[in-house]
Amino acid sequence: MFQLQQKRELQRSRSWKTMLAMALCFSGLLAALSAYGTNNPHATAAHQAQASTPTGAAQAADPEVNKVIEKLTAAGVLRMASVEDVRKAYAFYPSLAGKPEKVFRVEDKLIPGPGGQIPIRLYFPQAGRGLPIFVFFHVGGFVAGDLDTDDVPLRSIANRCGCIVLSVAYRLAPANHYPAAPDDCYAATKWAAEHAAEFGGDARRIAVGGEGAGGTLAAVVALMSRDRGGPPLILQVLIYPSLDADMMRTSRYLSHDPTITPDTVAAMLGAYLPTITKNLEDPYISPVYATNLKSLPSALFVTDEDDPGRDESDDYARRLTGAGVKVQVSRYPNMIHGFFLMTGELSAARKAVDEVSLALKASFETAQPAK
Repeated sequence: MFQLQQKRELQRSRSWKTMLAMALCFSGLLAALSAYGTNNPHATAAHQAQASTPTGAAQAADPEVNKVIEKLTAAGVLRMASVEDVRKAYAFYPSLAGKPEKVFRVEDKLIPGPGGQIPIRLYFPQAGRGLPIFVFFHVGGFVAGDLDTDDVPLRSIANRCGCIVLSVAYRLAPANHYPAAPDDCYAATKWAAEHAAEFGGDARRIAVGGEGAGGTLAAVVALMSRDRGGPPLILQVLIYPSLDADMMRTSRYLSHDPTITPDTVAAMLGAYLPTITKNLEDPYISPVYATNLKSLPSALFVTDEDDPGRDESDDYARRLTGAGVKVQVSRYPNMIHGFFLMTGELSAARKAVDEVSLALKASFETAQPAK
C-alpha cells in the first residue's frame, strides 16, 4: 500500500516540462510518420507544401470548413507551433466572424483586479434594469486574444438571449503566468455580482462561459465560486475547453484537427504555467481532476467531434453528471477548433451561437430574478 501511495505521489509530481517534452517528442514522431502520405493531419511543412489541397478529416466532409482552411492557409495561420503563431492566428480569426450585429449599447471600462485594472466590455441588448448577466472569457490559448476577439458572437448572444454580456480581457501569458488569468476572471465575476445593480444587471442570474482557454477559465471560475462562497452561478458554457493539462488523453494525439496540434498546446502551456508548477492535477489548472463536483452550476459543452480536447470534455461531463449536475453536451461534426468564432463563414458556428443563446435564455428564465 505504501509503495502504491508513493507511486501515485510520484505521478502527481511530474513537472510540466516533462509532460511538454513528452508531447513534443510524440508530436515529432507523428510528423515523421507523415512522410508516408500527405493526407496525414500531422504532415510536415514540406509535405503540406506539396499537397494541392488542405489536409485534415474535415476537408472532404464540409465544404465550408474546406474554404476556411484555404483562407487560414493563405494567411499563414493554419498550423500554430509557437506563441507568436497563436497570436497571429487569433488576430486573423475575427476576420472570419462576419458583420457585427448592432446592440443597444456597448461600454468599455476598467474594473479593479488582483494585478491591477481589468478591461471589460459590456454589451446591452436593451434599456432597462434587472437583466441577466453572461460573463465571458475569450479564446486564445492563455497567450492571445482581447475584447475584440469574440466581439461578433457576443453581440449576437446579447441580442438573442436578452442578457447583458460582460466580456473580460484577463492577463495573458507569458508576461503573466498562472494564476493571473483565473484570478482576473474570478475577480471580474465577483465584480459583476457586486455591482450588478449599478449597470442594470441581476446578481441572482449570472452565468459564465468561454471559448477554448476561456472555456477552461469558465470551468475554473465555476469551481472558485463554489469553493469561495460565491457568487452563485446558474450555468457554465464550456466551448471546446482544455480541461486536462496533462495532455495524455487519446484525442490529443488522434485528432485530425488541422489548426491545433500537440505542438500548439505545448507552446501555450509552456507559456502559461510557471516553472514552479509541479501539480498539473490542480483543479484550477485541470478542472477534470477536481475531487468534488457537487453544487456546481449546470453545464453546456459545445465542441466538435474531432477536437483534441474531446476526451477530457467527455470525462468532465460524465463526472459532473455523476455529481448531480445537469449537463448538456453538443458536439458538432466536421468542424475545427475555433469554429465558434467563424460565424461569417460557417453555418455551424451560427447554429452554435444560437444554441448558446437559447441555453442561456432558458437558464435565466427558470432562475429567480432579483426583486
